[in-house]
Amino acid sequence: MAIDAFDHLVVRVEDLEKGIATYRDQLGFELDRVDESEALGIKQAFFNLPGGGFIEIVAPTDENSAVGRALAGRGEGMHTLAFNCEDLEATCAELKAGGAQLIGEGGPQVFVHPKSTHGILLQLGAKK
Repeated sequence: MAIDAFDHLVVRVEDLEKGIATYRDQLGFELDRVDESEALGIKQAFFNLPGGGFIEIVAPTDENSAVGRALAGRGEGMHTLAFNCEDLEATCAELKAGGAQLIGEGGPQVFVHPKSTHGILLQLGAKK
């Protein structure tokens, strides 16, 4: 399989400010920036990791967003684990052949449905 490298981890929280306090004040990560995506219905905080990649904390601004629904159904915790792929199309073909359910095939990012990964949304993107 051509999954090459870790890219980022997304953690869903009910309250973004509490999530920021946990990762910054308790765990010692340095806050890079805070943002909001109206399209995704989330507020976001980004913490760069020393060895590359980042942790993204997300809180829903819309309870009907994907993050809002996941939070209501599964609570706070790991939401997405993202990787880069040398050949995204070939990786997707291999995953499908193995029985994985994919979301958004043919786009710049493809997701492996949590039903195929014991509850974690995997995000796959072309190698940067």
